[in-house]
Amino acid sequence: MSATKPFDPFHSERLVYRAVEDTPGDEAFVHSIQRDAEAQSGSSYGLLRPESKKASDEFKQHIAEKCLLGAIICLPPSDDKEPAGEPVGIICLKLNPPHLAHHRWTDISIDITREHRGKGYGGEAILWSLWYSFQIAGLHRVQLGAFSFNEGAMKLYSKLGFKEEGRQRDWMWFNGGWHDHVLYGMLEDEWREMQRKAGKES
Repeated sequence: MSATKPFDPFHSERLVYRAVEDTPGDEAFVHSIQRDAEAQSGSSYGLLRPESKKASDEFKQHIAEKCLLGAIICLPPSDDKEPAGEPVGIICLKLNPPHLAHHRWTDISIDITREHRGKGYGGEAILWSLWYSFQIAGLHRVQLGAFSFNEGAMKLYSKLGFKEEGRQRDWMWFNGGWHDHVLYGMLEDEWREMQRKAGKES
């Protein structure tokens, strides 16, 4: 194993991860994602309603203050003086309360803007969040869920190496029918074995 030395952990092959800021630009960006009803229908089990600016601002504060990691996913900057370029999504790792911290697990939530979907950014960001979870944050388990009608999400999570761990049957009512909630998980040793097989240092 190579000697450890300081480095910048907030980037992956094609993406940069930065903090959520109290700026008009970030307020507008978060609101643009949150008001995308089609995207929210595939990731939120709450009753769909038009998104207000107030609700988006509250979500932005949640990302910034109440997540183990809450980051804006960006393309690399075109100018070396800028820390990150165009934002393309949001990724969050849930912060468990202190009395649950010893279990060392987290939930991932991720959103990619409509115009940047289908380019592999979501998968890349999830893989980066796994690396961050296990290598930087010292977690033991990472999980995320999908609704049974969201076949694209389920295929992606399986492709990335997550194991399907169970289903909550008829868990949500959407568009006139009942749908399952499917839970996916990955353990630290499974991730490290994936890294070993890929020839990557962990």
